[in-house]
Amino acid sequence: MKLLHAIPIITAAFCAIAPPLGADEGLWPYNQFPKDAVKQKYDFEVTQAFLDNLRLAAVRIPGGSASFVSPNGLLLTNQHLVAGCLAKISTAQHDYRKEGFYASAQASEPACGGITASVLTSDEEVTMKVKAAAKDNAPAAQALELRNAAIAKIEKDCTDKAGTGHHCSVVKLFSGGRYDLYTYKTYSDVRLVFAPEAEIAQFGHERDAVTYLRYGLDAAFLRAYEGGKPAATPHYLKWSGEGVKPGDLVFAAANPELTSRAATSAQLQFLRDSVLPLQVTRLQAVIAQLATFSSKSDDNRRAAEPVLQSLLSEYKFAAGKLIGLRDDRLVNRKTVFENKIKRAVENDPKLGANATKVWDEVAMAYRMWRPFDRPYEIIEAEPAPGSTLYEIARQLVRNGTLDPALETAPAPNDQVEILVLARWMDELKALGDKDAPLKAILNGKTPQQAAEAAVMGTMLKDPANRKKLAGNAQAIRASDDPMIKMAALIEDSAKKLRKTRNDAIGSLEASAEDKIAGYRFRLFGASDYPDATGTPRVEYGVVKGYTDRAGTPTPPTDSFGGLYYRTNNEGPYQIPQHWVDLKSALDLEMPLDFVSTCDVGGGDYGSPVVNKAGELVGVTFDGNLESMPDTYLYSDEQARAVHVAVQGIAQALEKAYNASALLAELGVSR
Repeated sequence: MKLLHAIPIITAAFCAIAPPLGADEGLWPYNQFPKDAVKQKYDFEVTQAFLDNLRLAAVRIPGGSASFVSPNGLLLTNQHLVAGCLAKISTAQHDYRKEGFYASAQASEPACGGITASVLTSDEEVTMKVKAAAKDNAPAAQALELRNAAIAKIEKDCTDKAGTGHHCSVVKLFSGGRYDLYTYKTYSDVRLVFAPEAEIAQFGHERDAVTYLRYGLDAAFLRAYEGGKPAATPHYLKWSGEGVKPGDLVFAAANPELTSRAATSAQLQFLRDSVLPLQVTRLQAVIAQLATFSSKSDDNRRAAEPVLQSLLSEYKFAAGKLIGLRDDRLVNRKTVFENKIKRAVENDPKLGANATKVWDEVAMAYRMWRPFDRPYEIIEAEPAPGSTLYEIARQLVRNGTLDPALETAPAPNDQVEILVLARWMDELKALGDKDAPLKAILNGKTPQQAAEAAVMGTMLKDPANRKKLAGNAQAIRASDDPMIKMAALIEDSAKKLRKTRNDAIGSLEASAEDKIAGYRFRLFGASDYPDATGTPRVEYGVVKGYTDRAGTPTPPTDSFGGLYYRTNNEGPYQIPQHWVDLKSALDLEMPLDFVSTCDVGGGDYGSPVVNKAGELVGVTFDGNLESMPDTYLYSDEQARAVHVAVQGIAQALEKAYNASALLAELGVSR
């Protein structure tokens, strides 16, 4: 790994400002990790060998992260990230998502088709190579085309040189202020070793998903194979025998999803006052209807549970962001820092006062867009929340193809589909004919009747019918399927709203982000970190409790005792029967989950957490509600990353699953 040495020239005006970093803030690329800051604050020297081993042991998998935990390709991740694999290997006799799975010998480890594991083997800054492809005065469209061509060549040359099993990707950082070339080694043969039952992995389900304390054993093991044999992985994370205690410094290696920390205060205010309140209100309404439906019978509960969990997860993110943005301290902090940057820009002779107009332009654009946002959210941004059939129909109408997951998805429950579609029809009716062709959609029916006709009449429930239509634009256009016809009627309105939004704020939003990120890069250089891009990053923090919004102190760790205190063996607080029987054999004071101030995001799920010795102490599986606004601005006052403790995993493997071979491979003494 090459360290980043180039620091941009900074004028005197810029020197008056320090980066607005919180206590443990930062989604740091490996070649930019702030070793000096960690040394100064924690009196701990992060060596290059420490970072290299963490990088080479950390893995990116679809939907999240993982890490090598043995020299034989063994990987640790989350149970919820292997749920698709569990479903694929299940049979009529065995539902492995419900029962759990353990392969006590390598010969019985089944393949997880669709899961690949990628390791960042090296990086290199290629900014000059990319930017040299187009002259500074070249027209924007031409410059973009030339630079994209340069990027494609850099990636191809790198991949050809790296050889089989490797691929290269140029990553755009600081909105084009810097470009890095990442080389990955990819393992395409990944097999399942162990996963606990869903009831214990996601204990508390939707009710606990918005809070902490949490009591989930959301951990699973995979194995990477190469040439039909377990992969040789000399860089792996050794299992900690001591785990963590409050105040410990920890490091997380992950692939955080896109963040928007370059967003302006005007954008945050618009999200706070318009977008997020509408999202929360809409989700609350459909969730309440589904909850009422679920309460009427066990069959209803089972039918609604997958949709309800998905919507509750979405609600958690929207509500958490809204709660954070309604905290005046967060937006004020953003505004104060933004004003400092604007003054520095004004005083820079190479930029000047005209450069600050970008903030005013963004604020004006959002004021002009505000009246259009409600129909945009309902018709284009998120139509029919919870409806799988409408999502399928819309994708066919819009793209002529289907994502593999939608093409093969099982038929959804008719009653659930009717409920969520009727709710959406009510929303369309409230908008009126101005924004959508309501008369044509309803065709003289009530929203309930229209939803019933579409759901009961569609052929899209059958994956075979979807497959026939996917890729056949003529058949889609000629189809008289009521769900497809509904999606086609809505599409013209959605297209108009997309264009209106792009004209009003879309293109400006992108250019403003680029300009402001450029100012920040010019201002701070390598002392500031780039927004997350779904690529490998390192975060650090401490194991630390917090006081929640109700004023209740929350400890940094919880235990198996809390799990059993919470259990009533009904609904979300149900655990497998063998766990009920196991209680007396467990150390109930053993840590199960813990929280830290690590600055994590969605792609961090499954990521390893290590101590100062580089030993594995946990695996990330969530963030608390208060961490959701970290998408826009980090704060360590209440935001916490949530991890499964290695001590808890080891006790479960020994006592609940008798996984002696797995424990031996991990080097855990019993």
